[in-house]
Amino acid sequence: MKEIIRRIASSIVLIIVVSFVTFFMLMLIPGDAVEISLGTEATPERVTELRAALGMDAPWYTQYMSWFTHALAGDFGVSFTYGENVTTLLLSRLPVTLSLMLMAIVIAVPLALTIGVIAALKQNKTFDIIARTLMQMGDAMPQFWIALIFLVYIAAQIEIFPISGFTPFSESVYGGVMSLFLPAVVLAFGMIATLIRIVRSSMLHSLKQDYMLMTRVSGVHPVRAIIKYPLRDALIAPLTVIGIQISGLISGVIVVESIFSLPGVGRLLFSAVLKRDLFLILGLVSFIVTSVIIITLITDILYILLNKKMRRNES
Repeated sequence: MKEIIRRIASSIVLIIVVSFVTFFMLMLIPGDAVEISLGTEATPERVTELRAALGMDAPWYTQYMSWFTHALAGDFGVSFTYGENVTTLLLSRLPVTLSLMLMAIVIAVPLALTIGVIAALKQNKTFDIIARTLMQMGDAMPQFWIALIFLVYIAAQIEIFPISGFTPFSESVYGGVMSLFLPAVVLAFGMIATLIRIVRSSMLHSLKQDYMLMTRVSGVHPVRAIIKYPLRDALIAPLTVIGIQISGLISGVIVVESIFSLPGVGRLLFSAVLKRDLFLILGLVSFIVTSVIIITLITDILYILLNKKMRRNES
């Protein structure tokens, strides 16, 4: 219980630190966000008026405290570019990004578990060599390159896959799935390599343990022994990297959504950075970091609880 409380406390501190660092770094970037947002209409009087209205004429630490207190209530400010509340923009784009990430996970996890388990059981055989090659390729090939290959050689050649854009599920479930399928496969490709490596290593470690020798001596059927011991470890092992995988997914989402022109959070963040939309960047980065920290915290807690349960069962 103490470990769980310590993890929760450290996560809260990390969220505050990241929000502060993000705000401070944005203050250091050359250029005036107000002047950029006004464009050619940026007269000195209009700039001064807008800065005062947004509270940007105050010292940076006062601006941060004002923004942070409002952010705690779910108000991340108003976007310079879109003229809308950042929270409203975020919620309107979030379903596309969540659907994309969920589809990538659904593709990657079962496939990686299956390949990793079989590769361990067929160690140093043809299937294992193919699996290790797939791991090397997944680690070596950048997602933007895979996305471009898919866009040019699959989406442009096969009509069922749209080249760009997104069809809402409310209009067509089939159209929505087809809009997200190729981007989800691109995101899943990077996940699969890491998960295969972890599952394979966990299975190989368990297969070499003394209790596997005891099951053979006791006459336990090999399939039953594998399901009861190594396979259980292989299913739990990926929990240790779920947080890292989701962080990788989010960074990949920014690239993939931009290439496939998907109206998600990643593309919105990319646009905000290009236009130096201060409050939009702050809101999106804070939301993304908080989400990653919370998911990592949940997986850490689950791993702690599962480890304790496994130890009790084994004893």
